[in-house]
Amino acid sequence: MYFVKKTPLEKRLDLQKKLKTGKLIRFPGAYNPLVAKLIEEIGYDGIYISGAVMANDLGLPDIGLTTLTEVSYRAEQIARVTNLPSIVDADTGFGEPMNCARTIETFENYGISGCHIEDQINPKRCGHLDNKDVVSVSEMVKKIKSATKARKDKNFLIIARTDANAVEGLDKTISRIKAYVDAGADMIFPEALRDEKEFEKIRKATKAYLLANMTEFGKSKLLSVKELNNLGYNLVIYPVTTQRLALKNVEDGLRQIFKDGHQNNVIDKMQTRKRLYELVDYEKYSEFDSSIFKFSKKGHE
Repeated sequence: MYFVKKTPLEKRLDLQKKLKTGKLIRFPGAYNPLVAKLIEEIGYDGIYISGAVMANDLGLPDIGLTTLTEVSYRAEQIARVTNLPSIVDADTGFGEPMNCARTIETFENYGISGCHIEDQINPKRCGHLDNKDVVSVSEMVKKIKSATKARKDKNFLIIARTDANAVEGLDKTISRIKAYVDAGADMIFPEALRDEKEFEKIRKATKAYLLANMTEFGKSKLLSVKELNNLGYNLVIYPVTTQRLALKNVEDGLRQIFKDGHQNNVIDKMQTRKRLYELVDYEKYSEFDSSIFKFSKKGHE
């Protein structure tokens, strides 16, 4: 139920309409469905579902260990509780071109609005770590063509991510971007750009939609919404932000409780029961339940 009014088709159409405005749209990462509901309530434009966050949540490093089954299941849980469009990290497409086609089909059937596939080799690495390597342009082009051919809804967003900047440099990255756009990618995700000059150079090199990754503690300078908008970027993600905020506060709180022997000194850092119930629509479920189970003996005696 979740009291979501919009269908997956409507969410995808909303995403396309937002992109066509030319204004930067913001997609914070949701590490669970409850965070997705919070993102919508605050007023953001969409939900980002990070592969790194999903791996971390399973206690794993982000090196391509998660499967399509694991990622799609969690992505569907997150996407279905919100009226906002959701974009998911599909790593390297979970295999070769035919696997990429199945990946797109799976995410589309699960109500996702788009996904990105990257040009790293397996096992992949976090985009902001060193010692990455990339596949050939021709191999990535095959994956993109397979992905675009597999989608049934033309509004499902196919995003090509390139990690080439840290491996081959900016000029070869631009060459890859042009090839990926020609292959049918709707949006380009140039990973690990360092500063405004690199972001600007990419923008001047292509007319395609561009995604900016503003992840903390990485190689990219953290730019503001105003700066990214002025640079002509279309979508910004904050992939691991919510998980980092949560885990830091959980760790601090647990250490305090361990030290004090009670929770009294960290109560003010906790979400209240009342606020939780507001977020999960407790009253709406209660009203729905009472409307269904209001029975009368009249007419049944």
